[in-house]
Amino acid sequence: MTDTKKTWLPYKWELIALLWFAFFFNQADRQSYNVVLPLLTKDLGLSSVQTGLIGSIFLWCYALLVPLGGYLGDISRRKWVLFFSLLLASGCTFLSGIAGGMTSLILIRGFGNGGGEACYFPSANSLIGQYHHKTRALAMGIHQTALYFGLIFSGLIAGWMGEHFGWRTPFFLFGTMALILCFIILWRVKDVGQPSQTDDRKKVSRIPLKELFHGVLCKPTFWALCLSFSAFFFVICGFNTWISTFLYEKYELKLAKVGFSSMFYHQVAAATGVLLGGRISDLLAVRFPRVRIKVVVFGLFLAAPFVYLMGATSTLWVCYAALAGFGIFRGIFDSNIYATLFDVIEPKYRGSATGLMLTCIFFVGAFAPVILGWAKQTVGLTTAMSYLSIGFVLGGVVLLVAALTSFKDDFINEESVARE
Repeated sequence: MTDTKKTWLPYKWELIALLWFAFFFNQADRQSYNVVLPLLTKDLGLSSVQTGLIGSIFLWCYALLVPLGGYLGDISRRKWVLFFSLLLASGCTFLSGIAGGMTSLILIRGFGNGGGEACYFPSANSLIGQYHHKTRALAMGIHQTALYFGLIFSGLIAGWMGEHFGWRTPFFLFGTMALILCFIILWRVKDVGQPSQTDDRKKVSRIPLKELFHGVLCKPTFWALCLSFSAFFFVICGFNTWISTFLYEKYELKLAKVGFSSMFYHQVAAATGVLLGGRISDLLAVRFPRVRIKVVVFGLFLAAPFVYLMGATSTLWVCYAALAGFGIFRGIFDSNIYATLFDVIEPKYRGSATGLMLTCIFFVGAFAPVILGWAKQTVGLTTAMSYLSIGFVLGGVVLLVAALTSFKDDFINEESVARE
């Protein structure tokens, strides 16, 4: 899709900017919870297993609702799906600041934030894929950097505000800012249909579920991506939830420093990796269209040793270096995972395919916070964090097998599909 007016910032890049900030605030909400966890746990009298369970319920709600979000993105106007999902998530971020115990946190963060965020990502990715063809991996990579910067800056801000003003204040700040952004998105995002619709005034065509399942679930590579990404996401969920507590307890750092250090070295490196990985894979894909899945496998295998070192070392600077190495190769994976999914899924099914894959990964990843909470009380976080590296190895093996077997047959030539 091309822009009809020439401006200093073409619409397809303005869209990336708007969605970048939306994704930023989604991550700010999650990281605020992770960073203030020691304060929240003490104030509300919760155990490690209970606080881990709150994070797990959020992810399970996300997993259950994201297929609905993906399907809504395929059959409805994605602008409105984005607006209402962000409105719900932002409101619940604000309300997290008034939670009084485990039950209210489950209701607000689990059902509210989980449901709101579940509907955002499939429609956002579908819109990015519609407006970006030759720059798809780069555009998705830029969007993905919102995750990294959201975690870095919200961690720093939440840690400082938590120490000085209490654990509730970060939720009030980020919730208010995200609500303002909702209405900017309502104003600026274009109300467009799917790529197959040449007349935006036409109603969005309903895709029969049987056709949808055939176009997605009959692809062996789709299932390999689900399994590989699930293993990856289990590691990321465990890491994001407990890394602040890990540094806070193992190295006895102040909370503000923990909020910064737990994310800065890792996420800056990840942002670098995602931009390099996206750009390099886009350039290689011109000559080697099936290269993206190999880039993803490369990222997984090379990240695993750094994850192990991060948990195993007893030296702080070595831990920081491991966080950075982990970040670079995690970013290379991130930059290509959705682009690889789109390599095997036709455009009209991509919102639903994204939703189904997110269901798998969030369902599996949701076990990580509570399992690591249990591990903290039994074998200790040092051992648990080191053994997360196994997830990357398993995910790499699954996807390597798919790259060597089913990927060639499942690959979609987008130009030939568009001509049909």
